[in-house]
Amino acid sequence: MGRLDQDTTGLLLLSDDGKFVHTFTSPKRKVPKVYVAATRHPIDDAQLSLLRGGVLLHGESKPVAAVAAEARGERSLALTVMEGKYHQVKRMIAAAGNRCEALHRERIGGRALPATLAPGAWQWLDETDLASLGSSPSG
Repeated sequence: MGRLDQDTTGLLLLSDDGKFVHTFTSPKRKVPKVYVAATRHPIDDAQLSLLRGGVLLHGESKPVAAVAAEARGERSLALTVMEGKYHQVKRMIAAAGNRCEALHRERIGGRALPATLAPGAWQWLDETDLASLGSSPSG
């Protein structure tokens, strides 16, 4: 559910249940998605403030803000967004004065990508896993 750019890694949910997909992809549902980005230049407080306060993306009429933005290292940040417009995270980072070198989606709602799941691998979700999607992220 949702899409990832060709050069983006991370959590991707697949379903043939249209209602379920709509619940987690509609911007009106406000399901947070957490991305971790590696950046070309060091992250600073001004960039994080811009991302949280809202940046104007090319082709948009109003600023787009991250729900949360935090540094995870000198050149790494976690960004939480509620929608997923075309290359949104990469464009937001560029609008804040940096460049996204690599992007990874680590969480949708309360469901994090399991650290034990190898790239390209998949797993079925049980009822508990599905329920976690709608809960708030913890940790």
